[in-house]
Amino acid sequence: MFNKIALTTLAVSSFAVPAIAGPYVNVETSSKFAGTDYSKTATDFFVGYEGEVGTLDYFIEGGPSMTTPDNGVSETVPAGKVGFSVKANKHLKVYAELAASFEEDQNSYGTKAGVKYSF
Repeated sequence: MFNKIALTTLAVSSFAVPAIAGPYVNVETSSKFAGTDYSKTATDFFVGYEGEVGTLDYFIEGGPSMTTPDNGVSETVPAGKVGFSVKANKHLKVYAELAASFEEDQNSYGTKAGVKYSF
């Protein structure tokens, strides 16, 4: 009987724990294709920080990014991302992200923006 009460209390209390903003580690791999033609794979080994200010959620992360092109030599370069999202209302969220990698011959930049509607 005591074990059931203890397990139930533990299960219920685990749902009440708030999310903790702060530092994190993010390892992410992405590959690029044009049709069936493979061009490269990039693996990011990032350390980041996330938080919130009012209704604004934000993050910043960076670290080494290893790129392996098709039939090429792997290269590791510094890279990073910053982003935010704002909950416009109960169902609508607006977000944006800026990414950069700092390669020897040319820097690369990317953007992402969107709107997410939840039912």
